[in-house]
Amino acid sequence: MTVEEDQAGNQDYEVKLEIFEGPLDLLLHLIRKNEVDIFDIPIATVTDQYLKTIDMMKALNVNVAGDFLVMASTLVHIKSKMLLPNYEGEEDEEDPRLEITRPLMEYLRLKEIAGELSERDLLDRDVFTRHLSQDEVGDVYGEEPLLQVSLFQLMDAFKRVLEQRAPEGVLEFRPEPWSLKDKTAVIVERLKQEEAFYFSQLFDQDRTISEFVVTFLALLELVQIGLVRLFQTDMDKDIRLEAHFNGDEEEPDE
Repeated sequence: MTVEEDQAGNQDYEVKLEIFEGPLDLLLHLIRKNEVDIFDIPIATVTDQYLKTIDMMKALNVNVAGDFLVMASTLVHIKSKMLLPNYEGEEDEEDPRLEITRPLMEYLRLKEIAGELSERDLLDRDVFTRHLSQDEVGDVYGEEPLLQVSLFQLMDAFKRVLEQRAPEGVLEFRPEPWSLKDKTAVIVERLKQEEAFYFSQLFDQDRTISEFVVTFLALLELVQIGLVRLFQTDMDKDIRLEAHFNGDEEEPDE
């Protein structure tokens, strides 16, 4: 996706996403998306997709932490090493991809340990909140178990919306009468009335790419402050937005 930004209409929107994942989570997302082995990562493909994701985050004025840029440099370096011809005597050299495979494996191990801790019921002061199991969540909602949605899944879904509404694949930022506060208010009001709806329906009333972008940033803002929760029943299904407030909250400030 390319981005053309109209300087006269440059929007000063910035969404800080500390609640979302970091560069290792993005790599894991791309590995799962490409359905590849973590020990046999197609580094050229994953690097290109990683850089495109970073470009999209920057285009949306989403705050990109320095760790993402460090990982981007690491991936480009590994990609360049993988493209070098194998000189005689170098066959036994360590696979350059291990530079990211090792931290990914360690990160997965730590996430597994954290997940196990979160399910433990401990006494007195050492108490961890126990989350519902996937089967229990399915019983509550009366349907397939729900999966929490990551930032990168959300961005993939937004990209699909843009590709459907703007087949040429060009984002154009132009002066529009919508503000981030206006769009957050619209989403909150809709959730007060409907309690839940799907991500693709979020853009039903949008008419320009600029409006799509402001709507998307408003959703990120509401997710960040905890007024909206996002779920999927399957990675290929539409994302469901659910209200996470009692109906009396004031809309967030711009």
